[in-house]
Amino acid sequence: MELVRSLHNISNAGRGCVLTVGNYDGVHLGHRQMIGVLKSRAAELRCPATVLVFEPSSKEFIDPDAAPPRLTRWREKFLALQAQGVERLVTLRFDECMRAMTPQCFVDELIVAALGTRHMVVGDDFRYGSNAGGTIESLRAAGQASGFGVEQIAPFILDSMRVSSTAVRERLERGDCAGAARLLGRRYRMIGRVVPGEKLGRTFGFPTANLRLMRRKPPLWGVFAARVHGIESRALGGVASLGTRPTVNGTEPLLEAHIFDFAGDLYGVPIEVEFIAKLRDEVKFGSVDAMIAQMKVDAAQARDSLLRVDSG
Repeated sequence: MELVRSLHNISNAGRGCVLTVGNYDGVHLGHRQMIGVLKSRAAELRCPATVLVFEPSSKEFIDPDAAPPRLTRWREKFLALQAQGVERLVTLRFDECMRAMTPQCFVDELIVAALGTRHMVVGDDFRYGSNAGGTIESLRAAGQASGFGVEQIAPFILDSMRVSSTAVRERLERGDCAGAARLLGRRYRMIGRVVPGEKLGRTFGFPTANLRLMRRKPPLWGVFAARVHGIESRALGGVASLGTRPTVNGTEPLLEAHIFDFAGDLYGVPIEVEFIAKLRDEVKFGSVDAMIAQMKVDAAQARDSLLRVDSG
């Protein structure tokens, strides 16, 4: 997949695309439906299937404290879109200039002049430009004037409900990993490189691979049965804890994965932690001994959960 970090990096030879614009957080089944149509139209018009995203998102830029938790940080989004066959990802910085861009300027400067868009694929709730003032109706009118088509895609409905990033977040927040996986079309994962920790887990008999979250806030917290990808050809079972580690006076949110029956050095290794089932919330224990006793229970419950999933 071609990555374009700035509009200045699109040469004249690279202009011309079938385009969709959005946050694409999670790349869930609804997003996949959009990408399927995007790829079909791109094949018909013989130009790249292109996704335009903004970093940070508009909500994160305007009110970072109120912005919803990210399902996918940028790297995870890149890999998910690549896996879906997107040919070009354009990532633009969302700043005050972008925030102030009128709907007409958005069309004239980005969609037409910079990208040379021939066709757009959008959802039913698509808005663009300052104060989200641009609508699908105004986009259709702009397309007729500038020579690009606009195709509106109906929401993806599953179990009588609309699939959305918000719906995925809601399920993860309440610990419904299976429900989130159904909307995503895969189990929820976090990706990162293993970083050095305080090695406390090793002293407790539970060595962990630690990942920094690389996002302001995660969509889920607690202790989970998990699988870890990227170490061996097969996924390895384990138990993962995502939180601030209050019993040992931790402050920074951290993802810690204890991998069953594994003792290798993973520092610097990129891994994926796949969340299978929530076991419990994070709590502050009265003593380290009480915490270690609960960690043994968690590990046993995680093994049982993984066996049930494998046999079911």
